[in-house]
Parts: sequence; C-alpha cells; structure tokens
Amino acid sequence: MPQFRRAVPATAAHPSPDAPARLRVGVVGAGRVGAVLGAALAAAGHEVVAAAGLSTASRDRAQRLLPGVPLLPTDEVVAAADLVVLAVPDDALPGLVAGLAETGVWRRGQLAFHTSGAHGLAVLAPAADAGVLGLALHPAMTFSGGPEDVDRLPGTPFGVTSRPEHRAVAETVVLEMGGEPFWVAEADRALYHAALVTGANHLVTLVAEAADLLRTAGVEHPARVLGPLLTAALENGLRRGDAGLTGPVSRGDVGTVAGHVAALADRAPDAVAGYVAMARRTTERARAAGRLKPHEAQPLTDLLDGVEVPR
Repeated sequence: MPQFRRAVPATAAHPSPDAPARLRVGVVGAGRVGAVLGAALAAAGHEVVAAAGLSTASRDRAQRLLPGVPLLPTDEVVAAADLVVLAVPDDALPGLVAGLAETGVWRRGQLAFHTSGAHGLAVLAPAADAGVLGLALHPAMTFSGGPEDVDRLPGTPFGVTSRPEHRAVAETVVLEMGGEPFWVAEADRALYHAALVTGANHLVTLVAEAADLLRTAGVEHPARVLGPLLTAALENGLRRGDAGLTGPVSRGDVGTVAGHVAALADRAPDAVAGYVAMARRTTERARAAGRLKPHEAQPLTDLLDGVEVPR
C-alpha cells in the first residue's frame, strides 16, 4: 500500500521543494475537476506523469495546470501511474473502469479514486478485483473551468467513501489535496449527491430564472438587486434552516402568490411551473416547521393545486 504523509500545497502549479515526489499520478479526464486535483497532488509533492483528455478545453486546461505532463491514451495513463485519478462524467465511469479491467491494465498495489458524487465503491469493483485500492472522493465544490477553481480547492469538503480499513488512506489523500474529508456511507451516496445537486445546481437555475424575470420587468442590472438579497437568504438558510423563511408563502399571503402566478402566466409562462413547484414545497416546509398553521397553509395549497401549468 502506498505510504503518505500530510503535505500542505505550496501553490496549485508548483510543488513545494520540501515535499519529495512519492507517487506517480495519472489523471484520466483532465477536465474542470481532474486538472485541478492533479495540480493539487503535484503541489503536494507527487509526480503527475500522464493525463488523458479528449476535448480542446481539457487539453488547454492540462497545459495550463499540468505543464509538461504528456497527454496519452487512457490505458497508457493508467499503466504509468501508482495513483489514478478518475475524473470523468458519472455515466461514463462504470464503462471506463470495466473497460480498463478488460484490457488487464489495472495492477495490484495501485491506488485509484474517482470524483463522482453519485457513485461509491461498487463502480470500482472491476479494478478492486485486480488488486487496486479504490476510493470515492468527491469534492463538494462547483468547478467552472476558470482560474478561480484552483483557489477554491483549499478547504473544500470532500465526501469520502472507502472500506473501513482504507479510511485513513482516503482521508490522507484528501488532506494532501488541501481538502477537508467527511464520511459518506456507500448506501447514502445517491442521496448525498442529490442533496448537493439540489443546493448548488438547482440554485444556479433559480438565480438565472430570477435574473431573467427581473430583466423582463425592466431591471437593467439584476445582479445588483439579487446579490445582497440572495446572500442574506443563503446565510439565513444555512444558519436557521426553515426558520429563515421569509416572503409571502411563509406569511400565508394567498393574494400575493395569486398575483405572482397571474403575472408569470402573462409575461413569463415558462416560469410558472417552477414557481408553483417551489411555492408548494415552501408551503409544505413552512407548515411542517410551524411557520404556517394548517388553516393558513390550506388556501395556498388549494391555489397552487388549481394552477394550470402552461405546456
């Protein structure tokens, strides 16, 4: 089993001179996530020996974050590495791991981790059967592909899943990349990932939708209006949960909600379904948290149930 000691990265692009290279790292999927993690491992003193990336953006990103690292076919990357980083889309991961197993390129004593939030250890079974120590290490952070991604990595929480006897290894790898590990059980990976998608990906959709509606309403700079409001709402939600709810639904203002639905149906019909769905869920949560009494929540539910959503 590879031996680690914790190393604090000097920068994302240049290894600390005090951190000797210990493992040869291969990055499969030099995209938004893989290139950043490869750079972090290099900064911790490991040697990134090869990377694989198909798109032009991946190749450009690899040249910027992993300078001098050759781009090779996937099987050659795996063959050259002691530690393999699998940073590919969720749906591509099972076929990739199994396909590499069929080529016989996995070897006993290798360490491999994938960055998928949706998958746990089961997807790595074909590699584990060949003697590979497999880990699921998911950075709970959004990666946009810009230079800021490197700066976001230090302190990023990583959802860690491993066999119990490999937990120390998993946590050490995360710490060496500058992250903060937390445990996610194998059976909870899908729910864990759904939670993050709801909080991050769906949040971007909500923000973009709100900005579009403000533009339709004649507001020239939606970000100036939304920035302070959404920052305060996020802080309230994180600190107080459902107790941080504000607005017409939490007050039981049926007339206001009805006015919103009518305005959206007239000016932005594509937004009606999303508004109704979120208003309904907000009503349910406000009632469950005691923010709305049953007799206050029922008129809202009746209103929302009666909305004809444009097709």
